[in-house]
Amino acid sequence: MNRPQITNINTALAIFYNYSEIGNKEINRLFGARSSATISRLKKAVKAEMVKNDMPSFCTYKVNTAIAFQVWGIDIADLEERRKKIKELSL
Repeated sequence: MNRPQITNINTALAIFYNYSEIGNKEINRLFGARSSATISRLKKAVKAEMVKNDMPSFCTYKVNTAIAFQVWGIDIADLEERRKKIKELSL
């Protein structure tokens, strides 16, 4: 899937670990300010995967965070390793 680049590793990890479902506000924090069409396209792909996995949504305007990161190709383990390396290098 073609998706925007994440804005910040720490932001991505905070969103992943703090929210079981994410909506437009969290998606804008994750990828930076995006058009409603882009957000809709991103959420549509996640909702399709949620239906495929028979996973209900608790809010019609939000999508499951774990599924979203999976669909969007955001690797949490890789981000954690990168953050660890940044701290080691004092960057």
